[in-house]
Amino acid sequence: MAHVPAAERRPQLVQAALDLMTREGIAAGSTRAIAAELGVAQATVHYTFGTKKDLYRAVVEQLTADFIGQVRAASPGDGPFGEQVRTLVHALWEAATGEAGRCVLLTEFGALAMRDPDLQEIMRGLQREVEGTATEMLTALAEAHGLALAMPAREIAVHFLSGFDGLTARYLALRAPGAQPDADTLRALDLLVATTVGLCLGEPARTG
Repeated sequence: MAHVPAAERRPQLVQAALDLMTREGIAAGSTRAIAAELGVAQATVHYTFGTKKDLYRAVVEQLTADFIGQVRAASPGDGPFGEQVRTLVHALWEAATGEAGRCVLLTEFGALAMRDPDLQEIMRGLQREVEGTATEMLTALAEAHGLALAMPAREIAVHFLSGFDGLTARYLALRAPGAQPDADTLRALDLLVATTVGLCLGEPARTG
């Protein structure tokens, strides 16, 4: 492969690592395997990423950017506040679970972080960014409706994301290959939307 400047090689290696780990798991992401994925020398990976922590950070940052970018690109559509929240939540669900392996990969990183201080620091950064994005989007949606939230937007966002993380974990544990989310999962997602909207409005959740 022809010489490529380091500034261009880095995103190529991150994408190669992301593709490989998505297919085969984090454990498969050795520098040798990542180099083979892109068709470069193993030394190129070591030169571009001084440590495995640097590589992991870059992969998680790319995962986070892709995830947040997909959610931000979703349109809440027209309609009342509650219906727009529901539309955005379902866009978030699709971003989290729609691309095979990506949600699993983030879950793998989270599990490894429980015993790895370096990964803990990386995953804390991801969590802060996701919570900040949810807070920002909820605030903007409320302002667009001229709505004063009954609770601080960040508290609502943290409550929602805690429930959402639990639902995605359940989905990963119970899903069959190629199957759509089961009725219980979809119902629980609707209940989460209803309770979140209730917290926003200061009203009891109406679950239908």
